[in-house]
This record gives sequence, structure tokens and C-alpha cells, in this order.
Amino acid sequence: MTASTLSSSFSSVAPLLDVHDLSVEFETRKGIARVLESVSFSLARGQTLGLVGESGCGKSMTALAIMRLIPNPPGRITSGQVLFDGSDLLALSDPAMREIRGNRVSMIFQEPMTSLNPVFTVGEQIAEAVRLHQRLDRKAAHERAVQMLESVGIPAARTRVDEYPHQFSGGMRQRVMIAMALACNPGVLIADEPTTALDVTVQAQIFDLISDLRQRTGTAVVLITHDMGAIAEMADRVAVMYAGRIVEEGTVAEVLEHPLHPYTQGLIACAPGRRTARHGEPLEEIPGTVPSLLERRGGCAFADRCRHVMPRCTVGLPAETRLDGGQRRVLCWLHAQGADAALEGQA
Repeated sequence: MTASTLSSSFSSVAPLLDVHDLSVEFETRKGIARVLESVSFSLARGQTLGLVGESGCGKSMTALAIMRLIPNPPGRITSGQVLFDGSDLLALSDPAMREIRGNRVSMIFQEPMTSLNPVFTVGEQIAEAVRLHQRLDRKAAHERAVQMLESVGIPAARTRVDEYPHQFSGGMRQRVMIAMALACNPGVLIADEPTTALDVTVQAQIFDLISDLRQRTGTAVVLITHDMGAIAEMADRVAVMYAGRIVEEGTVAEVLEHPLHPYTQGLIACAPGRRTARHGEPLEEIPGTVPSLLERRGGCAFADRCRHVMPRCTVGLPAETRLDGGQRRVLCWLHAQGADAALEGQA
């Protein structure tokens, strides 16, 4: 039995970004690694979708697939559509995709020091994108770079625009990356762990900055993180990933207050809370480890770690279950509709 495609269309207006049945695999010496399997979600203009899960679950690979930055070989997109404003990004020519990447769809990468070129000033790097996509002359592009640095809260922007990445702190480099990503007023911003390795104060500043820019510009945001607290603060909807699949999606309030999938329940239980901090109680943990992506799984990938595992969980994946008028979905036998009939059909 195979899982039905997890499609979502939750906004009352047409989605700006609609990812449908996206699958990616990598060829390795040990075999084929299926890093994404039938990933689907949609995002409306001005909305923030949080993409959460453990390291290696496929969050960053989803972002790279949307941006068409999967290295080929060894990786390849084996199926799916990525519809941006009605156009399938996966079907575009390379020149057409370059016109969209960094322009209408932008991405903030995890490590700003490795993403910024150390031999060019930050102003030159921001201006380059503006000259390429907005056809501004050198002087106008430089002025735009200054404006963008000011917009992300970098003091003395007119002076610092001519400085190099190593002259900025980690938090300021991340602000430069945000300025670069937003310089062309993108419709969609993908933020991949935008506060990695930053202290708590700077993390809060970065999240406030992204939230403020979203409200002012209407940019839609895909926020990739493992931090459930950040999701609670920043996102409108949340999609939970495990072993290359989305296993649950809903509004932030629904998922955080009433998680349906056992993996989501485990993630939330593992998050530090006031009670844990106050009483010094140990954090809960999810037993076991994420399965190898090289394994062909006949059933639920979470079965070996799940406290609710049933025999049917090792047989096959259930069809998605939709709740609240289709606004919420989960991929789990505990909530599967017609589960007994499905098992009878397999016999």
C-alpha cells in the first residue's frame, strides 16, 4: 500500500506557492537514498509556514528542491510540481529559473559566513543581485544596498556597506543575508534555520525582523527550524516532517495544543518548558534514532520509535486523514479513516 499524496490548499485565496508530491533521491555508494517522498504543502501571500523536524528529516532538502539547487548528480527530483504564482518552477529552463531565484523567490541559508563571499564587500554582494534582476545602474544599486542594510537594522549603514563580511558579527552577517534575500522584494522567502549558532538575544532580533518585514511587504515565509518555540512565535501554520515525509500539518494553535501524530507529540514533549526549567525535571526524549534513508520502508518510518505502534503500522502507510473541514491533515493509523477496510483489502 502506498500513501496518497499529501496535498494542501488551506487558504481561501489561490496559494502563492504550491508544492505538490515532491520527491527527491540521491545515488550513494550504498544505494538510493530517498530524502523526500511525496511532500506537499501550500503557502498564501503574507503567510508563514513553519517546517519542523529533527536534523536529517528533509527540511533543508525541501528548500533546496524548491530553489532547484539539488546537485545533479548525485541528487535528482523524481516527481512533483513546485507552482509559484501558477508557474511550475521545475519545468522552467535554467535561464528562466535564474530570473526567479534570488528575485521573486529568495532564501536565507543556515551559515552566513559561508554564504557570503569574503572577498567582496557586503554592499557589492547586495547590489549585484539588484543589478542582475532589477536592471539598476551601479549607483542606484549601491543606494539600494544602503537602504536594505538600514531596513534590517544595521547602524551606520552608509559606512558599513563598504565593509567585508569578516568585519560583521554573526548576528549582523545574518542581517546582511536577510537584506540580500529581500533586496528584490521577493514574493516568497525561505529561511533555513536563520538563527543557527546565534545567541538568544540575537535570535529574537532576527525573528522580530523577519516578522516585521513580512507584515510590511506581504512576503510569504517558509521558516525551517527545529525550534518549536520559534514556530509558536512566528508561524501561522506548521508542517511536521519525519524521514522525508510530512506527517502532520495544521494551524500552529491546533498542532501545538492538540498534536495528533505520535512524532509531533514527542517533539513537543521534548521542548523545554517553564515547569521543566523551574523544577529541574529531566526532558522527555523520543527513543531510538531516525531510520536510514537507504531503507525501503514498507510501513510507517516512525513505527520503531512509536509508543502506540500497532501491527498495521509495519504493513503500509495509511491514507491521509483530514480534519476540521480539510484544514488539518495527519498521516497515522491512529487517525486513519477506514483503516480496517484498508487492511482487509491488503489481505
